[in-house]
Amino acid sequence: MRLRLIFLAGLNRICLSEMSSINGHRGNRDGEMVRILLADDHAIVRKGLKLMLAEIPDIVVADEASDGNEVLEKIEKNDFDVLVLDIAMPGKSGLEVLGELKGRKPKPPVLVLSAYPEEQIAVRALKAGADGYLSKESAPDELISAIRRLAQGKKYISSSLAEKLALNLEEETTKPLHENLSNREYQVMCLIASGRTIKEIGENLSLSIKTVSTYRVRIMEKTRLKNNAEIIHYAIQNKLI
Repeated sequence: MRLRLIFLAGLNRICLSEMSSINGHRGNRDGEMVRILLADDHAIVRKGLKLMLAEIPDIVVADEASDGNEVLEKIEKNDFDVLVLDIAMPGKSGLEVLGELKGRKPKPPVLVLSAYPEEQIAVRALKAGADGYLSKESAPDELISAIRRLAQGKKYISSSLAEKLALNLEEETTKPLHENLSNREYQVMCLIASGRTIKEIGENLSLSIKTVSTYRVRIMEKTRLKNNAEIIHYAIQNKLI
């Protein structure tokens, strides 16, 4: 599990020296606390982030969620300044949550914090409605800066992601075939490419075997791939896994 950020930031006190220069910041709006809803299906990740953010005087983890449905329920009942959202969660994925939040007003700014590499999922997350994107490999002070920026109504992407997006605009003349997939189809494709069976994918996403099979057929139609072996080869070639 790629939890380097969590152990560096939450469980390792070395991070305190990294944050000494930013701990003096007091509030985002006239001294108000930034209230966060923290959504991740791994309890250890949430605990690590809470430990880290407990050292920051103007940011508080107001609530937690472990799956997409819980995120939507808590946003319906409470107000948050920022939603820190994982992509890979059981039930509704982070991308699906973004899609449902897109039409809601008011909706909290959403910072996607994901283990997926930036080049793999960042653009899809931003298009789905995220206000910022960070990898879990990011430094703690970058996460804190991103949270504060979103709380002020601004957007946030890392400098490395901005450079990648600029290069993509210059170099990409045609879209890769997987860009034609819906968010759910893309998620199923990545799980197939990771070696999961149809039954395992169904259990992971809370879908029936028939529904997963239908997604698989659509994936093969849109990507012109013939079987799972070709899906795996394509995913490796395009750095999707």
